[in-house]
Amino acid sequence: MKTHSPSAVSVPPGGLSRRRFTQTLAASATGWLAAPALLRGQNLNSRLNVAVIGVGGRGAGNLAEVGKTENIVAVCDVSDAAVEGALVKFPKARRFTDFRKLFEIEREFDAVVVSTCEHTHAFATLPALKLRKHVYCEKPLSYNVWEARVIREAAGRAQVATQMGTQIHASDNYRRVVELVQGGAIGPVREVHVWVGRAWGWQDPEAAARNHDIVSVRERPAGSSPVPKGLDWDLWLGPAPYRPFHEVYYPGPKWYRWWDFGNGTMSDLGSHWNDLPFWALKLQAPLSIESGGPPPHPEIAPASMHAVYEYGARGDLPPVRLTWHQGEDRPEIWTAGGIPKWDSGALFIGTNGRMLLADYAKYALLPEKDFAGFTGPAPSIPKSIGHHEEWIHACKTGAPTTCNFGYAGWLTEANHLGNVAFRVGKKLEWDSKKLRVKNTRAADGFIRREYRTGWTLV
Repeated sequence: MKTHSPSAVSVPPGGLSRRRFTQTLAASATGWLAAPALLRGQNLNSRLNVAVIGVGGRGAGNLAEVGKTENIVAVCDVSDAAVEGALVKFPKARRFTDFRKLFEIEREFDAVVVSTCEHTHAFATLPALKLRKHVYCEKPLSYNVWEARVIREAAGRAQVATQMGTQIHASDNYRRVVELVQGGAIGPVREVHVWVGRAWGWQDPEAAARNHDIVSVRERPAGSSPVPKGLDWDLWLGPAPYRPFHEVYYPGPKWYRWWDFGNGTMSDLGSHWNDLPFWALKLQAPLSIESGGPPPHPEIAPASMHAVYEYGARGDLPPVRLTWHQGEDRPEIWTAGGIPKWDSGALFIGTNGRMLLADYAKYALLPEKDFAGFTGPAPSIPKSIGHHEEWIHACKTGAPTTCNFGYAGWLTEANHLGNVAFRVGKKLEWDSKKLRVKNTRAADGFIRREYRTGWTLV
């Protein structure tokens, strides 16, 4: 099987200048936010004053990226150790434990990077948007469907530069796959399968051993463990229901499989993998969602499951069915050997048996005999100047970003709905405008939840 690297077909040699990047991106954008007038014409050489909320783990990586070129004026984390590690590299930054206190110095910063745990993403992001600060937020954008909608709409009102942390979106490979699909290389697409090999979460002991689950916890632990020195556990919990500290929740990525704090693989890796068909097929709100897998556990997200989304026609694009598979759940065509058995991938099925198979780094047009001598459409999507760099550039110029909250909000809603269907255990008929499931009230508590006393979002 011949696989393709996109490097030879992405852009002209040497890439694009920042000016050309901005012009081309703006011209080719579909549904992206318009550039705020107040940003146009700012000096690209000026440095942003940035506050970073969450500076351990993934947050440390985001801090390092943004700190290469911009002023880090404040760092915030519920862990003293994480803050102290950040201050070693950025000693002039002000330190905070509670991000709500950080917003009291809003005159001191222009932009905010949010890298907290999933259940507090919206709580750190919304105040920044209300203050019209530029925001970079790690994926997924929110804890649930309602929060994603609140953030997307707030970003639309704020008209600032936003970006969700789906770094692979900036790759040459994803861009080339989008060009091929939208250029008609395999004809109209009516079926897509996305699968990921990660199997973390609720599963029986044999499956946990088979899948090398890093934390094979199967029930909420009894009792508690000593809270690590320097960790504010109450602030870490934030809006989530109170529970005693235990090492099965902290540090990450342990927390993400517990429903109170995250949504498992569906919302985590779905932000990366479902991004590709969302982009290529111009998806937004599904009409229905149906899921399958083991019986839902009340505490822990599943290791293996699938979710089937039905999308209606979009302009001249036909209706399409997208099926998400995770863990040991794989597409039938994969199991039967009809395609190469890549550990994770996205399969676009076009007309007359033509298919496009992709992962993060490569793609293949299948069956190969149908594509002998095929060159594909000319490159049309500009090469990224870098995922974080796009956001910084947008903050200074008003140029669009490729994963702004106007786009990422829809993607996040859809991923969460897959979990809602799984937990409800029936096919959901989705009313996107009213933000409700039409055929059952059992989904309501999963779309929006009550917060712990002292925490409100709007």
